[in-house]
Amino acid sequence: MSQKKRILILNADDFGRHPLVNRSVEEGVERGCLRSASIMSGEPFFDDAIQFAKRCPKLGVGVHLTLVNGKPVLPAEEIPSLVTAQGRFYEDYKSFIKAYLTNRIRLTDICRELGAQLDKVIAAGIMPTHADSHEHLHVMPGIFPTVLDLLETRNIRRVRIPKVFGSRKDFLTGGPDAAFDRLGLWILSTWNKCTAQRRGFGVPDFFAGKVGGSAVDEEFLIRLSEEIPPGVTEVMLHPGLNNIRLAKDSGWHHDFEAELKAVCSPVLLERLSAAGITVGNYLDIDKSW
Repeated sequence: MSQKKRILILNADDFGRHPLVNRSVEEGVERGCLRSASIMSGEPFFDDAIQFAKRCPKLGVGVHLTLVNGKPVLPAEEIPSLVTAQGRFYEDYKSFIKAYLTNRIRLTDICRELGAQLDKVIAAGIMPTHADSHEHLHVMPGIFPTVLDLLETRNIRRVRIPKVFGSRKDFLTGGPDAAFDRLGLWILSTWNKCTAQRRGFGVPDFFAGKVGGSAVDEEFLIRLSEEIPPGVTEVMLHPGLNNIRLAKDSGWHHDFEAELKAVCSPVLLERLSAAGITVGNYLDIDKSW
């Protein structure tokens, strides 16, 4: 029996959220090994992201399903349980989960909004390679099977499973709260991976993003290139240009520049090539044998 190939998916989340994010995706594709990005349908620079995606067929574009920290696609009156008085989503996943678990958020509103987000991307002329989500809310009980239903009806057959793979050191970065969040995510993802595969969805074998921790830097990716197992490994990234500007506009203090530098690293490109590791997108899940 032949062994699986080693395929690496470097995926840029938040595509369409900010011009400096969009430009970093473009730079990561043209200068580096970025071949996958997830677009946010309700964000102000969605059209700009779509235009670049159409010019760049080697970039696989998924949908970054969004239920927090952003603006919905549908009018607020059509999804009242999902939005605040200002017509925006809840600000973060903790407030969303609290409302969801206390039945203040209706699953019908979630279904309607996420369907609209998927349809907006398709209507713009992009067939999504996969779906993932902002702050990983698609893995929540009740939400995950709904997402699979929505994808199935649109013939989107691949989905992110954020089951963190890596060393114990990586798992514990960011302190006890971050480690606890990763544990909950790992448990949900383990169950959801079985559900997705049982329903015939393609999923990466491994997930190596630093959930709730520091940025993925050049050192991390070079080390990963030496340890990556056979199969498909996805790394979640948030590359960007100008940390100060992005932190001010997004409210998130993250080393966006380090992640862009990492995917454009000549050393990384050489290591991946020498190791025979293919860099691709979610469509390459079908080519891992």
